[in-house]
Order: sequence, then structure tokens, then C-alpha cells
Amino acid sequence: MKLMIKNAQIKSMYQEDFVGDLLINGEKIAAMGKDLLIDEQTEVIDAAGYLLTPGLIDGHCHIGIMEEGIGFEGDDINEISDPVTPHLRAIDGINPMTPEFQEALAGGVTLAMIGPGSANVMGGQFALVKMAGKCIDRMVIKEPAAMKIAFGENPKTCYGKDGKMPVTRMGIAGLLRKTLYDGKQYKEKKEKGEDQAFDLKLESLLPVLSGEILLKAHAHQADDIFTAIRIAKEFHVELTLDHCTEGHLIAEELAEAGYPVFLGPTFGGKSKYELRNMSFSTAKILYEKGISFAIVTDAYVIPLKHLSLCAALAVGAGLPEETGWRSITLTPAEILGISERCGSLQPGKDADMVLFDGNPLRSIDAKAVLTIVNGKPVYSDGSLWERV
Repeated sequence: MKLMIKNAQIKSMYQEDFVGDLLINGEKIAAMGKDLLIDEQTEVIDAAGYLLTPGLIDGHCHIGIMEEGIGFEGDDINEISDPVTPHLRAIDGINPMTPEFQEALAGGVTLAMIGPGSANVMGGQFALVKMAGKCIDRMVIKEPAAMKIAFGENPKTCYGKDGKMPVTRMGIAGLLRKTLYDGKQYKEKKEKGEDQAFDLKLESLLPVLSGEILLKAHAHQADDIFTAIRIAKEFHVELTLDHCTEGHLIAEELAEAGYPVFLGPTFGGKSKYELRNMSFSTAKILYEKGISFAIVTDAYVIPLKHLSLCAALAVGAGLPEETGWRSITLTPAEILGISERCGSLQPGKDADMVLFDGNPLRSIDAKAVLTIVNGKPVYSDGSLWERV
């Protein structure tokens, strides 16, 4: 399919905004510029007055693995039977047929990092998933993409109440260290060709210990953030700090440590003690300290369709608007190692993009009117395109 979007206000995220055209050929962006030439096989959308942006990216959520409004039958987010489950794969629990996927597309979200929750010290493997499709295997662009670990209240609450380790923050760190140490020993023996029994849990840690995928650390409170950093340094693994609710209180230390942040959710109530210092100003403070961060919904906590609203609230609290846009497009793509494909509008990249009827980081009235994934319109409100 060839599709030309003409006369749009284009926010490419790699050059200055301009009014012009974008040509899609198949699943890729073929060209960008002004007054592009087309052939008779190219369909044209006149997008004068509309804003064209990259598809929005959420770097940490649980959409489809915790289905909304269903209860037990749709709750596959946490395997609360063992605090250490690195061998679990999110793709075995994600249901892309839930309404939340289409709602995300209606909000302009085209790609999300989906994985287990934070009940376990080590919860399992995340997957990077395009939002359009019926079969999760055909929607994945990277899997496994990260390994989930968690600190603080959640593991303590899920296991400590039964007198099962971890009861304390020391117990969480101890279990995590032991698991990573066992994985390191397993890896070294395997590399030396020594005989050992196959262990699926430890096998699942090899991409983490080799630096191929991220260790994704759920941590709200400052002391838990520092524990995550301490352990990452001990085992020389790639780390992201997810949620990072108290990041503004330790911004200088985070800047020195140099680990990227998936910030959020900052919209909603302070439902537990760890969230007592939650603030929309955290993004601005991280920005001022030069820390790489992306804004996330943690959906189902905040519906994925409201990702742009989360960025808008950070902008309203002082974050520069362009940085707000980067935090839900190019920056998460860079942190997740997929910026060669996604996160900006450039020839050769995946044709994932959104047309808005206004700027959603400036106005709550602005909405997505057309969402395109892999070069195909997958959501439309009918104003510019009707065949979805």
C-alpha cells in the first residue's frame, strides 16, 4: 500500500517541525518533504491543519495481561506462588483482543512494553508489542525485551504476610542477589562446556547477564532505587529505573549513576505509602539534571490511551513541551534499543504515526483522528479516513 499524507504539520522528532508531506510505501516511511511527487497507485490524505507525529510509545505497562473489568479470569499479571519466576513470559499472558488495545490506538499509542507486575522479586520477561493485531506472536517486535524485578511494598505485601521470604527489604535484595549469582555461575559453566542440569529459570537470566536485555526495576522509594542501582553495579547488568516516584528527591545521585528512568504513573491517587511524594514536577527536575527519562502510564493503572495526557500534565508542571513529546516517542525508543525502527518520523523507519486534530500536550480537547501502524490505518474517527 502506498499512502501520502499531504500538507500536515509534521513533528518528526529528529528535525524542526515543518508543514509538508510524508509518503508511506508498504510498512515503511519512504520519503518526507514538501510537494512530494506521487504516482497513480498512491492514495492521498489531505491533512492540512492536522498534526502528524510518531506513534506514541509506552515503556512500561500491563495492558492485556491485566484485563480491565473482568476480575480473576482476566488477571494474569502476577504469579503469586513463587517470589522468583524469571522464566515466565509476558506473551503467554497477553490477550490482544481486549478493548484496551483498540482504545490505545484511539489515543495514538502504537507500541508498548508489556510485562508482569511487581508482586515477585523477579517476575518474568517483558515484550515489546505493536498495538495492532489479533495474534500476539505477530505483534511482537522484541521478546524477551527485559526482565522484571521489584522492590519495596509489593513483594513484602505478597509474601511477608505469610511469613514467607521476602518479609523485609533485606530479604528482597538477598533473593535477587542469590538468583543473579546462581545465574552467573550457570552461565560460566555453560560457557566452559561443563556438564550441568538444564535449569529454565537460570537459562532465562542469560540474556540479562550478557547485557542483551534490560533489568527492569520496579522502585518507587528512594532507598529502593538505590538498592536497584547497587545490585545492577554488582552484577554489571543494564538497568532501567521504573516508576522512580521519588526521583526528584535524589536527582543529583541519579544523574551521577546514569541509569535511564521510566517515570510514572504520576496521575492518580497516592494509593500506598511509597507514593506519598508523587509529583507532576518530577519530570522537570529529572530533565534539569540531564537524566534520560520516558513517561509511562503503568496501564492498567492509567489507561494507555491517556499517555499523551500524562506528558501534558508534566509539561503543565514545567517540563519543556518538546521534551514532553520526546518522553513518549523517541526517548523510550532509545532506552529500549529500537530507535532505528521507531520513535521518530524518518525515511526507512516503521510507518507508525498519528494524526491529531490539535496538540494534545497543549489542549485536552485535541484527539487522534487517524492512527497508522506498519503503514496501515488501524484507527480512524472517520474525519480523514473511513476504511478501518
